[in-house]
Formats: sequence, C-alpha cells, structure tokens
Amino acid sequence: MPVNLPTNLLRSFVAIVDTGSMLHASERVFVSQSALSLQIKRLEELLQQSLFHREGRRLALTAHGDLMLDYARKVLALHDEAVAAVTNSHFSGPARIGMVQDFAELLLTGLLAQFAELHPEAELYARVAGTAELLDLLERRQLDIVLGFAAPSDSHAVTTAAMAWFGKEELALLDTLPIAVLEPPCRFREAAIRTLEDAGRPYRITVETPNLTTLRASVDAGLGITCRTGMFLRDAPLEHGLLPDLPQVSCILHTAPGLDGPTSQLAALAREVVTALPN
Repeated sequence: MPVNLPTNLLRSFVAIVDTGSMLHASERVFVSQSALSLQIKRLEELLQQSLFHREGRRLALTAHGDLMLDYARKVLALHDEAVAAVTNSHFSGPARIGMVQDFAELLLTGLLAQFAELHPEAELYARVAGTAELLDLLERRQLDIVLGFAAPSDSHAVTTAAMAWFGKEELALLDTLPIAVLEPPCRFREAAIRTLEDAGRPYRITVETPNLTTLRASVDAGLGITCRTGMFLRDAPLEHGLLPDLPQVSCILHTAPGLDGPTSQLAALAREVVTALPN
C-alpha cells in the first residue's frame, strides 16, 4: 500500500533546510520547535529513513534527506499550483510586509488599504523595524516584501532622496552641535556622524533612541539636530549651508522569490507608492 506524505510534514522539512535551524523553521511554518521535531520524526517514520544527522550543533541532510529534498520541493510546487488553479488564485495569506518607520506612517494606511480593497479576504502581517533586521527576516523567509533604505547605488533602489538636517536653527550655531540619532545600525546616524567628522565639525550625541517617534519628539523639543529625509518632519529642513552637505539615500524594495499573484500585487503597489514620494 502506498505511503501518503502529508504536505505539512514536507513543508516543515523544506523549511528546516531553507532556514538552517529548527528555531527559524518553526517561525516560518508557525509551529513550536517541539511540534516541528515531532513532524520530522513522523516523516522519517513514514519514509523509514533518517533525513538529518547532526554535525556539531548544526543539522545536516543525510543522503536520503538530500534526495528527498528535491522531491519535496516538486511536490509542494505542484500542490500549490493545483490549489491556486482550482481556487482561481484566491488569496489565503498572510502577505508579510516589512518597512522602516519612516515609511510606516506614510504608507501603512494608504498602501494596505488599497490592498485590502482589492483582496478583502487577505491576511496581512506588517513588521516595522530597521532595514538590516527586515532584510534578515526576508532572507529567513519570514517576510515577503521589504521597504527600506540603502546606498544610492543599490540595485534594488526604487527612488533616491536627499538627506537633510532637521531641528532648531539656533542649535546649528552652537560650537558643539547636539545631535539626536537612532541606535545603530542606522544609515542616517552613520551619515550624520561621518559627514560631521569629515567636515571637522564638533558634535555630541544628546539623544539616542530606537524609536523614530521619540527621535521626532526630541528634535521638536530642541534637544538635538538630526539627519533624515523629507519624510521625517512636516517642517522644512534647516537652511542650506548651516551644516555640511549630506549624501543621498535610496529607497529600496526587496521581495522574496516566487511571490503569488496578490502578494506580487502588493509589492507592485508598494513600488508605485514609494516612486511617487517627493524626493
């Protein structure tokens, strides 16, 4: 009698290989590590073969596991294709989008509202964090779309924007410039410090925070000058020439491979919205 391999066991198996660990795989397939371990044990029992062996603290595929991986990918691809065809590609979600805080306040309402109108049955997961963290989550297959910042030459750049100084003008006239920055890693923090040091301009960090809202409040309160794009404050940036010129920054869009129709449409909507932003 033929053995039936449940697709959830195959997905868990592939997730472990793709993410490199039980921990990351459990986050991807939304089950606990103990449940994931039981799933792999059940899959090995059905196949009557070991799929993994340990090399130190790392899980490695056995010869049978390596062979099974190729078949598992084919089975899942065909399964998902069949479901999409029969259901007329109705979206089951969740669509997982990550964006930096600068974009969140501007884009979350409009962008996600457009998507929800097109796909009222959609499930959406939105993560707000720094670009480096978001790209790591994308690499681990925990996000489908990432909107962030990078160098102007980045191959995923959608548009570029000028960095500018924001804050009270009287602070820019002080001998030692008080600056407000986000915690590292932060492209704007690095640009501000590098620009000031290259220009020989004395400075001191008066506010350091992980939160953009707190940074904005600190600048509004006159606690320091900061470096962002025009998306940061409704007020105009400091007058040109008061402080050294800053570099440009690109707004980037990264997507996971093999997005389905609706999630791909969300990525296209995100591209349109970001492209339309004033730079």
